[in-house]
Amino acid sequence: MDPRRIGAFAIHVLTASGAALALIALILATGGHWTLMFACLGLALIVDGIDGPLARALRVKDVLPRWDGAGLDFVVDFTTYVFVPAYTVAASGLLPDGFGAPAAVIIVITGALYFADRTMKTDDNYFRGFPAVWNVIAFYLYVLMPPPWIAAAAVAALAALTFVPIRFVHPLRVRHLRWLNIALMAAWAVLALFTVLANLSPGPYVVYGLSAIALYFLGAGLLRRAD
Repeated sequence: MDPRRIGAFAIHVLTASGAALALIALILATGGHWTLMFACLGLALIVDGIDGPLARALRVKDVLPRWDGAGLDFVVDFTTYVFVPAYTVAASGLLPDGFGAPAAVIIVITGALYFADRTMKTDDNYFRGFPAVWNVIAFYLYVLMPPPWIAAAAVAALAALTFVPIRFVHPLRVRHLRWLNIALMAAWAVLALFTVLANLSPGPYVVYGLSAIALYFLGAGLLRRAD
């Protein structure tokens, strides 16, 4: 067989492995193993971060056009970024009684609509509207443990921001202050790993660091002109 085709198919398998990680994460979540669940979602983030560059380097689209890498990526991303985190929010007990399931329904509906939006990214690679990174939001809810009504209000506000034409930074693709965005993303990854290793209770300094980085990325997008 053609080694190029084997390599290209291996990249598709790598992308699809994110779906397997999502399934394992969901199984862990149903058992209340939240730390391990977030570890699986973190591994899925790593897969999502490396499969694209590898696919472009190996020219997967040209070598193996039978499979749509972008479509596969969307399917996997929806499960890891939206579907599993929606269940996590519903089952967390962090929202007021009776609000968990409705919040999860709102998350999956708005997330599905966002993934179908052909204008989800601007010409300069910002996300247009809240980019449905509910895995990150669920992670912050578990780490920060806000009062239930604040957690519910945050979910409602972010779901609404899905349809508002404000910008959110893509840490790797936005050219404006890219060096700073990548550095902060790397710092966030280290802090998030420490948080998982600390069973989601990393101590105040790590929490402050995670919060500061989140506020930076939120503000960096909001300060750019909406279109």
